[in-house]
Amino acid sequence: MGEWRDDEGVWFRRAARVIAVDGAGRVLMMRGVDPAAHDHVWWITPGGGLDPGEDERAGAVRELYEESGLRLDPAQLTGPVAVRSALFSFDGRPYRQDEVLFFARLPEVAAELDTTGWTPVEQASVTELRWCTADELDAVGEPVYPPALPSIVRGLLDGGWDGVARSVE
Repeated sequence: MGEWRDDEGVWFRRAARVIAVDGAGRVLMMRGVDPAAHDHVWWITPGGGLDPGEDERAGAVRELYEESGLRLDPAQLTGPVAVRSALFSFDGRPYRQDEVLFFARLPEVAAELDTTGWTPVEQASVTELRWCTADELDAVGEPVYPPALPSIVRGLLDGGWDGVARSVE
């Protein structure tokens, strides 16, 4: 994976994520927990670090497949619909992650999910894979990243993508 550490000891990586929405209007989410701090939990879309030189679209569909078993062609992705730079701690290490988020509208209601492609890190840090409505994300009671995700999902479902990659926190 393409990670490196800066002079201050912060690990940096590029990442790509997929806002995958099924035919019922639910987005696929992963509930994560920090192996070094079990009370630190969050919800994110499938995705993760890009390999050195890996295309963002190719990395996004690779990660979606590895984490859910859902196979898409990179041409099926819309966007990127959002970009963000996140600072966080994971497993005792400080990270800065620059990521892009793509949108994929799946034609059917949620397919069977397959987690056999999870890496050891994912097996230790992902506690749930679930389809959620935007309203359910608003009410989950745990952090959702990016925090604007429920409104992004609503906008994509209501009006489609306007061609702008929004910068979000």
